Amino acid sequence: MEDDSKPQLSCWAHLPDVCLRRIFHWLDDSDRSRAALVCIKWSKVMCSGSLWRSRTITFYGRPSKARTLEFQSALRYVKKFGKYLEHLEIKLSNTCDAAFTQRFQVTMEELLSHLGNSRLLSLSIEYLELDCSLWQGVVKAQFIKNLATFLKRMSKHLDYLNLKGARVTLEEGCELLNSLSCLKNKSFISKINIEDFFSFHLPLYSSTLFHQTMSKFHSLVILTFNYHCISDELLDVLQEHSAHSLHTLNIKCHIHDLHGQVVSGMSWANLAKKAPKLNVNFFFERVMKHDHLARILLMGIPVRSISLRSCNFSDPDWTMRPTLTNLLPAYWHILQQLTLEINNDYELLDDELLQLILSCKRLLFLKVWAFLSVAFIERLLKNRTERKCILTTIEVRIYTNQEDTSKEDQLLYGIYRKFKDLIDSEINYFVITYPM
Repeated sequence: MEDDSKPQLSCWAHLPDVCLRRIFHWLDDSDRSRAALVCIKWSKVMCSGSLWRSRTITFYGRPSKARTLEFQSALRYVKKFGKYLEHLEIKLSNTCDAAFTQRFQVTMEELLSHLGNSRLLSLSIEYLELDCSLWQGVVKAQFIKNLATFLKRMSKHLDYLNLKGARVTLEEGCELLNSLSCLKNKSFISKINIEDFFSFHLPLYSSTLFHQTMSKFHSLVILTFNYHCISDELLDVLQEHSAHSLHTLNIKCHIHDLHGQVVSGMSWANLAKKAPKLNVNFFFERVMKHDHLARILLMGIPVRSISLRSCNFSDPDWTMRPTLTNLLPAYWHILQQLTLEINNDYELLDDELLQLILSCKRLLFLKVWAFLSVAFIERLLKNRTERKCILTTIEVRIYTNQEDTSKEDQLLYGIYRKFKDLIDSEINYFVITYPM
């Protein structure tokens, strides 16, 4: 006779540790806390290092009770399991006053001190905006000092640093970057994002201090930064120290950044020759005039991607046509991604844009927000059907000055039905009308 007095164990009790770790990986902090209380086995599994390799901590300027508990829980776990941490992301939400930045500085000082024994591989802290008046002088100076000290300690292990949007001075920025090379006066970090890292209007391209700082990086693979850093000297530094590893340059050019410097096409050509795997991605924001772009988009640059965003830029004297017909076709053999968000209500560009697409033999990704005719989409898909282009992503927002777009929407639906087999099998396709 079977003994029914013993409690029946759930199938969860026999689940291997590796399966439990996989399940616990998807739980947030509050659920992990509750799961750890179920039994001794689950509590032990919850302490596995693989569960604590990546963390994201969000600092809220106006915290609710739930957000405060979430933040405190994340902070507690980072302190407890910091020795396992490999990837840390710090986010700031709704930075509201000087009191918040002071609390943030004090908390970060404590947090970074607890991570002194970690082997951090990546650190991301975006949009600090240290040039903002909310950062008082003493608080800002102490935060930079603490961060620089931490980067120095992590420099042996750190592979990725993202300080996008920090907005620091030249001296502050170079102090932080130099911290990565304090031990041997060399840094072997491979990925750095310093987009909007320096304050607006700084002529980094002419700074000897900046060039000396960048010369200490000897294994860069991906570098993301602003065009106001670009100079012949910087390109020579990259060629000398990172050509063997350099794969991607992501370059942002904003209307508020200085971009009038003269850069030699020969410097670009030399870098491309020494770094054969190099791909360059340009992101232009409100830098739209042909003469400005022509000074930047030089022959010899291995351009893989170009993004031109006009935002609210509108000028009756501005024309996009020369850029489409004279400038961008120079990259017909290498351009793979093209993004255009333009206010071209003064000129129709259907023919010029289509001709550009057909001339770019490696173009895979197309995103266009502009004034176009619905017929443009049909012509584009017809050419794609005939293999005259190889696009795999088509994302188009057709601007129109009319509020009622029902007629255009009906035409677009008819075009989709006509090319449905092609779209469903080969293309990521999203096309809509958008009343301006």
